[in-house]
Amino acid sequence: MTASNRTALITGASAGIGAAFARYLASEGYGLLLVARRAERLQQLAAELSEQHGIPCEVFAADLNDPAAPAAIIDYAQRSNIHIDVLINNAGLSGKDAFASTPWPTLAAEIQLMVTAVTELCHRVLPGMQARGWGRIINLSSIAAFAPPGASLLYTGIKSYVLGMSQSLDMELKPQGIHVTALCPGFTHSEFHDTMGTRDQANQLPDILWQDADAVVEEGWRAVMKGKPVCVPGTVNKIIAGSMRPLPVSLQYYLGDRMNPFKQ
Repeated sequence: MTASNRTALITGASAGIGAAFARYLASEGYGLLLVARRAERLQQLAAELSEQHGIPCEVFAADLNDPAAPAAIIDYAQRSNIHIDVLINNAGLSGKDAFASTPWPTLAAEIQLMVTAVTELCHRVLPGMQARGWGRIINLSSIAAFAPPGASLLYTGIKSYVLGMSQSLDMELKPQGIHVTALCPGFTHSEFHDTMGTRDQANQLPDILWQDADAVVEEGWRAVMKGKPVCVPGTVNKIIAGSMRPLPVSLQYYLGDRMNPFKQ
């Protein structure tokens, strides 16, 4: 099966890394199912990519803070006879306030978006990938997953979960032709910091710490196609991540795989 016969589901596709993934995969001939809250922006992007690359491009407006959203997305794909061969779990945000002073519904929505929805979408697309013997999943973690815990930073714990979960899934699924990669970017030029209200602080960081979304996407896609379970894009980010962990990621993965008592 070639790329022209495959479809990628991308969440958070209306801007930033999600939109960059949409443009990259469209240029490679993949059909697309784009998901985000902003329907108008999704439709504009879908029209642009369909015209430029001649690929089928569907949109589904959904708020992944809603626990019903993952099932609704997959139900739509099934009704539309769309087979999901690639999943890019990109949608995300970061809380701005201290944990104890943040209302529980706000924290619950953050967990739903970046933990539960990510995990559920992986689970829901797997039967089709297993039946076809091929699949690619990229879960957006962060270089923050390698950092020591920080006060009030639920984001760090969430991204650590995504990193560990992705490696565990890759160990289980790779023999079935399904690769799972945790993509762990550092500071990336996007709307993320505008949405979070941290643009002023972000602008004070040196240029060497920043990457363009296109560079992150290209390195992440090469990693998942090569079967690499973890991708830290960019030389500077690799150095930073390596300095924050006592064991290299590749060795952690090897030991986790070999010492797993449940491995079949």
